[in-house]
Amino acid sequence: MNKRNLFVLLTLMVTVAMVLSACGTPATEAPAPTAVPATAVPTATEEPAPAIGSPEHPIKVLFVPSVDANIIVTGGEVMAAALNEATGLTFEVTVPTSYAATIEEMCASPEDTMAFIPGLGYAIASQRCGVDVSFKAIRFGYPVYWAEYIVARDSEFQTLADLEGATWGFGDQGSTSGYMVPFVELTEAGITPGEQVQTGGHNQTVTAVYNGEVDFGTVFYSVPLNPEGAPIFTYDEYLAGNITSLEQYEVPAESIANCAPNEDASRLFCDGYRVLDARANIRTEAPDVMQKVRILAISQAIPNDTLSFGPEFPADVRAQIESALVAFAETDAWDTSIGSADFYGWSGIAPATDAEYDIVRAMVAATGYTIE
Repeated sequence: MNKRNLFVLLTLMVTVAMVLSACGTPATEAPAPTAVPATAVPTATEEPAPAIGSPEHPIKVLFVPSVDANIIVTGGEVMAAALNEATGLTFEVTVPTSYAATIEEMCASPEDTMAFIPGLGYAIASQRCGVDVSFKAIRFGYPVYWAEYIVARDSEFQTLADLEGATWGFGDQGSTSGYMVPFVELTEAGITPGEQVQTGGHNQTVTAVYNGEVDFGTVFYSVPLNPEGAPIFTYDEYLAGNITSLEQYEVPAESIANCAPNEDASRLFCDGYRVLDARANIRTEAPDVMQKVRILAISQAIPNDTLSFGPEFPADVRAQIESALVAFAETDAWDTSIGSADFYGWSGIAPATDAEYDIVRAMVAATGYTIE
């Protein structure tokens, strides 16, 4: 084939190709990309909070520092062990530095705290953050107790009026019997003490009076037991108004000279009469405390101490603890714990209602007393 014919053939092939390109099958479009489902950005899995009462999140059992902290911790651990055995829950015994600190702790940890607090502490805590009472203490059949004003046995003070300008020793301003009730009574009587000395607890207050460091002290009073083991007067007799003289609150005067700790120093007796007020708590270091310290006056009755729970404490866990405490109160171990005379001296517990502490709230309102 000559060059001319080859050129014509090539030209024809190019033309045909162009026509086919313009009129033929359209060029295949690239398929649309398949949508890929968005993958959620993985988030860190949060560990569930440890259950309240687990070893990782123990229940805090708070005790106000009204007696020696070592005694509280030792006896508190006995209670914690018994409750753990009964419920499987874990407890942590704590003794805050003051009554106010106990209330603050309950309000700061509302879901995991339970506390043994006096009526005044409960009244304030319930108003402050909704702390709720469960039980009240029973001491030898009494749902109430008293404050006692104590002085040296040879003191010239004979009435409350004699305390004008006298040095006053008390444990803590948050203590119902140690400070608040006496403060109200002295104020209402128009009596203004002199220097006020905060001793740190009931035991320390008795010691301060015993040593002559203060003119008078205010501590808790519980009714003594007679040689048969019963209170020297009953609660019904008290309610009926039959207890009218100071002598009726004390062991017989003729037995005072014979007061002494028993053989193992676990109790203080006076010819078989057992002393249960704060003086008995220093019998070991001061065996002659009854011969050196006397009662000057007894206050109005005060609702007994409480076991209360934080406002957000789980109801089911609380119910377990309440049942376990009722059972524990029937055991001998109770007497080595909160039932010990050196501890809080609770001989038992009974259900309590919030309304029972209205009298304390009224006292707080009347005086303007606050946790501060």
